Amino acid sequence: MLVRDTFASQGRNAAPPRPSRRAVLALAGALVGAVPARAAAPRPVVVGSKSDTEGALAGHLIAQALEGLGLVVERRLGLGPTLILRTALLAGEIDLYPEYTGNVAFFSGTETDPAWKTSEGAYAGARRLDGARGLVWLGRAPANNTWCIAVRGSLAREFGLATMADFARAVAADRIRLAASTEFVESPAALPSFEAAYGFTLPLDRIVSLPGGDTAVTARAAAEGISGINAGMVYGTDGALAALDLVVMADSKGAQIVYEMAPVIRAATLDRTPGLRAALDPLFAALDAPTLRGLNAQVTVEGRTAEAVAAAWLAGRTGSR
Repeated sequence: MLVRDTFASQGRNAAPPRPSRRAVLALAGALVGAVPARAAAPRPVVVGSKSDTEGALAGHLIAQALEGLGLVVERRLGLGPTLILRTALLAGEIDLYPEYTGNVAFFSGTETDPAWKTSEGAYAGARRLDGARGLVWLGRAPANNTWCIAVRGSLAREFGLATMADFARAVAADRIRLAASTEFVESPAALPSFEAAYGFTLPLDRIVSLPGGDTAVTARAAAEGISGINAGMVYGTDGALAALDLVVMADSKGAQIVYEMAPVIRAATLDRTPGLRAALDPLFAALDAPTLRGLNAQVTVEGRTAEAVAAAWLAGRTGSR
């Protein structure tokens, strides 16, 4: 009533009184408060992987398991080789990816430490050294994807070859022709480590040395007897070993660094996704060597996609509970 009276007393053409700055701000605040706030989009968990078969498979397993928790996942699978993934993780461009314990030995320059040649020692070393960089190693797969030597099945059965000690005996009897990468032949951590542990020397004229590290090539050469080759450099969880009838020589003396796979995650990401560890640890605990070889074989031998193989395996685990 007072407002109306004041306005009327000033005449018809008089301007209304200008509201104070405080009143304008109060009104603006009231209007903002009356508009419902838009919920911020959840921050995605960025999952990376290397470009090899096993890396892609594990990357899909991680991504699909996290989506099963209701998390928003951004996939950057097949991103590249180890150093690209490692750099992206440390820079915060990805949140986690599957890595191998033994690689931390080379990241840290401690590869001559014998602790890396045991499962527990390699895992403890990876956790400790990466922990200082804000990275957390989740539960690992009990499958050692280290360098191995595999022998053609017929030769292994004929001469009873099952271990690296047996392999050393076959070398001494001039039975072995090996296909391997140049890195495997020359790196102190690879063939020379086998030779030192088992007391043999494989002459260079019995080795076909290849510039790349593709075990599909060396394994097939051994299986098919190309150029007289009957043994090949392989990795412990290669998928084609059974299909090619190759027998992996067991490293009973632990000559090689252990490479067990586990998700490596930024600590900050783990803090904001507390259910993540509980979801992933049981999955990786189930990935023993026969399981990983079988899953890899579905991709490399049967031609299925890594994404489809991962989905089927996860569905099978869910259905068996």
